[in-house]
Amino acid sequence: MKQRNTKITEPWQRLLELDPYLKSYAPVICRRASKVRATERRLTGGTVSLPDFAAGHEYFGLHFSGNEWVFREWAPNATAIYLVGDMTRWREDGSYRLERNDHSGVWEIRLPADSLAHGVFYRLRIHWPGGGGDRIPAYARRVVQDPDTLIFNAQVWHPEHPYQWQNPGFRRSFDYPLVYEVHVGMAQEEEKIGTYREFTRNVLPRIVASGYNTIQLMAVQEHPYYASFGYQVSNFFAASSRFGTPEDLKELIDEAHGAGIAVVMDLVHSHAVSNEAEGLSRFDGTTYQYFHAGSRGHHPNWDSRLFDYGKIQVLHFLLSNCRFWLDEYGIDGFRFDGITSMLYTHHGLGKAFVSYDDYFDSSVDEDALAYLTLANKLVHELRPDAITIAEDVSGMPGLALEQDSGGTGFDYRFAMGIPDYWVRIVKEYRDEQWPIGEIWHELTNRRAEERTISYAESHDQALVGDQTLIFRLIGTDMYWHMHAQDRHMGVDRGIALHKMIRLATLATAGHGYLNFMGNEFGHPEWIDFPTEKNGWSYRYARRQWHLAEADHLKYKYLGNFDRDMIGTAGKYEILGKPDPRLLHEHGENKVLAFERNSLVFVFNFHPVASYTGYCIGAAAGKYEMILNSDAEEYHGHGRLVRRQVHFTINEDPADGGGDFLKLYLPSRTAFVLAPYRT
Repeated sequence: MKQRNTKITEPWQRLLELDPYLKSYAPVICRRASKVRATERRLTGGTVSLPDFAAGHEYFGLHFSGNEWVFREWAPNATAIYLVGDMTRWREDGSYRLERNDHSGVWEIRLPADSLAHGVFYRLRIHWPGGGGDRIPAYARRVVQDPDTLIFNAQVWHPEHPYQWQNPGFRRSFDYPLVYEVHVGMAQEEEKIGTYREFTRNVLPRIVASGYNTIQLMAVQEHPYYASFGYQVSNFFAASSRFGTPEDLKELIDEAHGAGIAVVMDLVHSHAVSNEAEGLSRFDGTTYQYFHAGSRGHHPNWDSRLFDYGKIQVLHFLLSNCRFWLDEYGIDGFRFDGITSMLYTHHGLGKAFVSYDDYFDSSVDEDALAYLTLANKLVHELRPDAITIAEDVSGMPGLALEQDSGGTGFDYRFAMGIPDYWVRIVKEYRDEQWPIGEIWHELTNRRAEERTISYAESHDQALVGDQTLIFRLIGTDMYWHMHAQDRHMGVDRGIALHKMIRLATLATAGHGYLNFMGNEFGHPEWIDFPTEKNGWSYRYARRQWHLAEADHLKYKYLGNFDRDMIGTAGKYEILGKPDPRLLHEHGENKVLAFERNSLVFVFNFHPVASYTGYCIGAAAGKYEMILNSDAEEYHGHGRLVRRQVHFTINEDPADGGGDFLKLYLPSRTAFVLAPYRT
C-alpha cells in the first residue's frame, strides 16, 4: 500500500505535528492561517510592509512639521470638527476648524507655528447628525486631568529640550525573563500617587539588587479611573500623566536599560473604557466606529467597549499603538491583557475549557486571533528581541508558538492556573494532607511546545476582597508577631511555606518567572485604591518598603531568600533548560525531589516530621548545598550545615543498583544541591 505523503508544506501543519490531537481540527486551523494572510493583504495591499502600515501614529494626531502644526483625525460620521482649547478660550473658532479631506472620514487642519505652543490644553469639538460633543483626539500623546474640575484634556507636548537617550539601541541580553511586576503609582511609601521619577530613584535600585532582569509596568496607558489598576484605558497613545511627564517615563526606561533590565508594559487591546468625553466610545456619534455595534460591543462584566477586529481602521489603530510604544518609548515588549476575552465571544465568562472543541467552535473570534497574530509579527519584525506575553486562561493551543510553526507568535504565555492552585491548596488542605503528587503535576503541566511564565501569586490576590499568599498562610498574626525575636509558630509556618512555594514555582517554571512588587518580602497590606468608600484614602495604595529593611522585623528574611533564589536561578540558568525530571515523590512523607540542569531540588513539606538518611536517587557525583530555606538568614532554624557537601552512594546491583544521596530533611524545608566545583 502506498504511504501517504505527510510532508509539511504550510506552517500550520507543523502545529499538527507538535500536537497530534489537533489533527481532527486541521480544516479550522488551515482556515485561520488563511485568514491571517488575507487580513495582512487587506492591510498592506501587497505594496507596503506591515511595519509601514502600522505607522498611523505618525499620520494621525498632532504633529509639528515644516514649521507648521498638522492635525488629523478619523471621524467618518462627523459633520464638523473644531480644535478648541486655551488658544480659542474653549470656543469654536473658524480658524481652528478642520476640513474633511477624503471620503474615508479623515479630517485635517494645518496651523502656523505660533497657533499652538508647548503645554497648551485642547480638545476636539465634534458635530454629527443630531448632536455633538467634546472628545479627546484618538491619537493624543499627552492627556492631563485638571485637579480642580477633574476634566481630562489633551495637551500639546513639544518641549524645547526633549529627552536625550543615554542607552539607545538597548537589546536584552538574556533568554528567560525574571519579571518584577510594578505599578508606579503605588510603588512608594507616602500616601499619594507615586511618580516615574520617584520610581527611578527609589524602586529601580531595589529591583536591580534583587536580581530580576525584566520590569513589567502596569497602568501606563492613560485611564480615567485610578482604581481600575490601569485596565480601563481611555487614551491608548498617552502615558498616564498621573505619574509624570513623557520625559520622566523615558528616563525610567533608559535607566532600567542602563542596568541591563528590559521593560515590558501591560498593553490593553482587549477592550476600552466606556467613557465618551475621555475615550473612544461614541467618538463620532456612532457606537460602532471602533467597536462592535449592539450588545457585542459591550463587555457585560467590565462595562467597557469591545473592539471590532475585523475593521481595517481598528487594526490600523491597534497595530500603530504597538509600534508607537516601541518607537517612542523604547519599550521592550508587551504583556497583552485580557486575551481570553478577545478570543471568544463569550469572553470566557462562566466557561470551563474542558475539550479541544472549545478552541475550535463558533465562539472563537477569528478576527481577534488574526489581529493577535499580526501584532506579534509586527512587534518581532520591528524588534526581534522584544518580549510578548499572552494573558490567557483558556489554554488556546499555539498562542505561545512561533508563527513559523503555525502559532500565534507570543514568546510566552502565563501559567495562570498555578497561583489559583496554590490558593486552593492553602485554603482547602491541612498541612499534613497536601497532595505532593498533584502539586508536582500542576506545576509541570504545560504544553511542551510552548513557553510559559509561572508565578506563585497574582496581583489580583493583593487587592481588597482577596488575600496575598503570605496573609493566607499567616492571617492576622502578621500584625502582632513579625518581630524578629518573636518565635511564633503560626508565623514561622507561614514564612517557611512561603519560601518553599515560591522556590517550587520558580524551579519548575517553564521559561520565566514573575513576582508582583512587595510579594517577595511578604508585604502585609492589601491594595485598596482611593475610592468614595474609603474617603479617597491612599493608605493602602502604596508599598511599605521600610518593612523589608527593618532589622527588627521578619520581612527582611523573606526578601533575602527571594534575592538569593532569583540569583540562583540566574547563575545556574534554571529557566529554559529541559523540564525538571522527577527524582522522588512521596505523598505520605510529603517529600518531593527533582533534577533540573544538574541541580537537585529537595522539598520536605511535612509540618512536623524530619527525616535522617533519606534516600534520593541522583546522578553520581559530589554535591554542594547552594540554597537552604532553613538558614537563619532566611528566618529558618539553622538545622542544616551551610554549604554542606554530599556524595552519592552506589547501591549493590544485587539490591537494584543505582546512585543516590542520603540526606537530612528537616520539616518544612527546601534546599538546592549543585555539582561540586573546586
